[in-house]
Parts: sequence; C-alpha cells; structure tokens
Amino acid sequence: MSTAVTNDRSFFGHPKGLGLLFTTEMWERFSYYGLRPLLVLFMAAALNEGGFGLERTQASAIVGIYAACVYLASLPGGWIADRWLGLRRAILLGAVLITGGHLAIGVSGFAGAGIGKIFFFLGLVLIVLGTGLLKPNISAIVGDLYPEGGARRDAGFSIFYMGINTGAFVGQLVTGYLGERVSWHWGFGAAGIGMAFGLVSFWLLSRKLLGPIGDDIVRNPDATVQAKQERTVRTSTLAGLGVLALVFALAASGVITIDPQQVGGAMTFVLVGIAVVFFAYIFAFGGLTGDEKKRSAVIFVLFVFAAIFWAAFEQAPTSLQLFANDFTDRNLFGFEIPATWFQSVNSLFIIIMSPVFAALWIVLAKRHIDLSSPAKFALGLALAGAGFLLMVSAANQVVASGGTALVSPWWLIASYFFQTCGELFLSPVGLSSMTKLAPRRYVGQMMGIWFLAASVGNLVAGLVGGQVDPTKLEQTPAVFSGTAIALFVSTAILLAMVVPIRRMMASVK
Repeated sequence: MSTAVTNDRSFFGHPKGLGLLFTTEMWERFSYYGLRPLLVLFMAAALNEGGFGLERTQASAIVGIYAACVYLASLPGGWIADRWLGLRRAILLGAVLITGGHLAIGVSGFAGAGIGKIFFFLGLVLIVLGTGLLKPNISAIVGDLYPEGGARRDAGFSIFYMGINTGAFVGQLVTGYLGERVSWHWGFGAAGIGMAFGLVSFWLLSRKLLGPIGDDIVRNPDATVQAKQERTVRTSTLAGLGVLALVFALAASGVITIDPQQVGGAMTFVLVGIAVVFFAYIFAFGGLTGDEKKRSAVIFVLFVFAAIFWAAFEQAPTSLQLFANDFTDRNLFGFEIPATWFQSVNSLFIIIMSPVFAALWIVLAKRHIDLSSPAKFALGLALAGAGFLLMVSAANQVVASGGTALVSPWWLIASYFFQTCGELFLSPVGLSSMTKLAPRRYVGQMMGIWFLAASVGNLVAGLVGGQVDPTKLEQTPAVFSGTAIALFVSTAILLAMVVPIRRMMASVK
C-alpha cells in the first residue's frame, strides 16, 4: 500500500496524499496567520478600543515570544511523534489543541476584562502546544511521500508551501477585516473556524490517502527497550505540561509577574543553547555513522543561517506591521485599507510564484544545473537584505518629514516582493533538506530543529520590532538598516562555505 501511495501521480503529478496535507496545512496556516497580525495591534490598542493598552515594545515582545514558542514546540513535538504517538496521531491531537486554543481566544472577549485575559493567554498556550505537534510532523509526512528524493521532492515541497500561503493569504484578509472593522474577537474566532475545517478533513481522509505512512513509529527491535523509551516520553511530557500549568496558574493569579522583554532576552540564549546541546548529544551519543554526522553538520549550518533569515523576515507582524499602521498611506479611492492586509502581500506573491519556482528546480535538474542548498540559502538572504534596504529609504522619508508624511504603500509591497523571493529560495528548500539530510530515526526531531531556527528568528524579530514608534522616529531606519547589514554579511559568509558544504552533501539525493 505504501508503494501505491508514493508512486501515485494523480495530484498534478504528485501523490494524492500531498493534496490532503496541502489542505490540512492550508487551514492551519489560515488560523495561525489570521491570528498573528492582529495580536500586536490588539494588545497595543487602548482599553477603550477593546485592547490591553500595552506599550509597543511589550506587545511586540509578547508576539515574538508566542511565535518563538510555536516553533520551539516543534522540537518536543517531533520527539513525541518519533518515540510515542507516530506522525499521524500527533497531527490529529495537535489540530484538536489548536482548535481549542482559538475557541478560548474567541470567547475571551465575552468573559470580562480579568477572566478574558486568562482565556486569551490560555488560548495562545494551547495553540503553541498544538502547533508543536502538527507542524513538524505534517512536513515529515510530505517527505515520506517521496522516498526516491530528488527534484520531485523539492517540487512537492514547493506545492505544499503554496498551500501554506494560500491559507495565510485568505486568513489575513478575513480575520484582518473582521478584527479591525468589526471586533477583535470576531477576527480571532474566524481563525479558529479555519482550523476546525483542517481537523475534520485530515481525520476523515488520512487513512484513505496516506495508507500506512506516518501511522506508526520506528520501533526498537528489543521490546523492553521500546517500552522504556515510550514510558520516558510519556513521563517527560506529563511533567513538562505540569510545570507549564503551574507557571500559568501563578501568573494568572498574580503571584508572579512576567516581563516579556526580559523573558524574550533570556529565551534567545536558551534557544541557541538547546540547538547546541541537541547537536552535541546526537554527535556524541546518537549512534550516527560518519556520513550521518556530515549530514547533521550541514543541518546545523543551515540552522544558523535560517535563524538569521527568520529574524529579518518575521518582522512582518511587528516592525513592518506597525510601519503599515502608522507611516503608510492606506487610502484607496476613499477606502482605508486595513493595516493587517499588508501581511497578505507576501502570501499572495508566494501563491503566484511557487509554481514558477517548483518548475524551475525541475528544469534546472534536467539541464544538470543543480544549485546546492547553501547556495539557495545565500541567495535567499541577499534578496531579503534588498527588501529591508528599500525600507530604509521609506523610513528616512518619514524621519525627514518629522513624522507627518505617509509614504506610498509600494515601498512595503516592493519590500515584501524581495523578501518573498528570498523565502522561496530558502524555506521550501530548507524543509526538503531536513528530510533528505536527517538520519531516519531523528527525522521528526530534525524537523523540530528546522522550526527551532524559526523560533529564534521570531523571538529576535519580536524584541526589535516594537522600536517602530511615531514618538521615536529615529529608531525606525536604524532597525531596518541594521537588519539589511546583518543579512548581507551573512550572505557573504555562507557563500564562502558553499563548496565545502557541497562536498559534505555529496551522497545526498
């Protein structure tokens, strides 16, 4: 049955299972990206406008911590799936938790100020836990649909990536309009409905379209050792959830006070430390062969540069969102464009350009022109740098006017175009590289490492994003220029490493 599933080409030349994974991930991203751009505006909005009245730096840091935790949860989520639940059960449980989280956020507006905040942050916690179970494991199943590897798998991931951005595009338009024009909580609730659709579709169709793929774990031949491994995972998971519940209860009751900026700063060091410890552990005690160690070393290098890319790219819901809200002319024939709609520009470009990039990889492969993963990463970093260089010019116009001028929306649109091109060089290729490079018994955890890079990037982006403020104009061009410089320097360093990394990947198909 597995061979029949992977050899199928009825979904635009790809297995039908890719269509199901495309749909499920589309609705999950509808919910995630539908919620995300509303958060910083909602939390920074005054109390009389229905928000929390937080300072921008605090609200932006919370968004960064939330997004960082969403991706960070992918690491234990991959581990739990690899060692206990299996990929498919982890995806289903994750979808249930995400749906419940959006429901909690949606009803928080009707629960009163104090209780409403508890429901709101409880919803964010549930979404973090659910996404950690769903996101790395659904990507791992996509990789399992292509055991032969090669350009077809890269093309499959590009199509899958188009599903992600279809959900993101539609989600941000729907929830952005409802949130900014009707009620914050109507926007939040609409995001949850999308995830419910994804949950139902995967539950009903996964057995038929995926066959046995992702249904079980890679088991140890020794049943005693296997039972011990599963017991360890269960115990660790329950202990972690217990600690999380305790911290949440103490914060909700006011026993402890959490400063988002201090927490974010500390988390940056912790997250990088987690990556270093993980790679050190598998190199020393993971039982890797020489070839697997080389592949894992390449994954570590890609992790570092992916984190740098995401630290720039994920300023979309913070610094770029605030720039759209405060400094951009949003009037279109008398209609004021919701600021959150600019978040959908990136997704629209990806929808349009993903098929082009998917075809490009296959055409280049047929002509025996094969850009390595690090070369594609370097191009992605350079293009993102060009996008932020444009924003420096736009920010300088605002500063020169003393904050009175509203710049053309084309600055943001052009910036998002370059960032999107960079993303298409880096992100789907990175997903595919993880499935190709990762040792089989660590594939779920290596997908978690890929999302850990996004976690670090989101956290850094949240910490710097709140610096875009009408009362502190000089900070805005400094944020954008610093980001551009970091991206261009990283490009140069990675280009210098392309040849040795390519040699280390010589056996990868």
